[in-house]
Amino acid sequence: QVQLVESGGGSVQAGDSLNLSCAASGSSFINYVMAWFRQAPGKEREFVAGISRNTLSVFYADSVKGRFTISRDNDKNTVRLQMNSLRPEDTSIYYCAADARSAFIPTSRGMYGSWGQGTQVTVSS
Repeated sequence: QVQLVESGGGSVQAGDSLNLSCAASGSSFINYVMAWFRQAPGKEREFVAGISRNTLSVFYADSVKGRFTISRDNDKNTVRLQMNSLRPEDTSIYYCAADARSAFIPTSRGMYGSWGQGTQVTVSS
């Protein structure tokens, strides 16, 4: 089982950028599809972006496409989420997640077996 720790959240103004990072330990990082999810108060946890084991495939939720970029460094066991042009509706707790089983990038939270503790992102208008 891989352990995940997110960092990089904060409070910003609309239009600003943030770069979230997720550090993995405890298991072979390259064995996992990695993803970012987010959860706003009173809402379901939703898929934001995912990246394949070999970095060649990425997938984004429509709401963040063109603004967010997911990347991973398999040598440093990290996955990042660069968030540009932030909007108030991006305000959420952002979670890093890992899936060891799928051959594709799942968008369902149930497919991910490992989760970080989350990092808060607050965007004010």
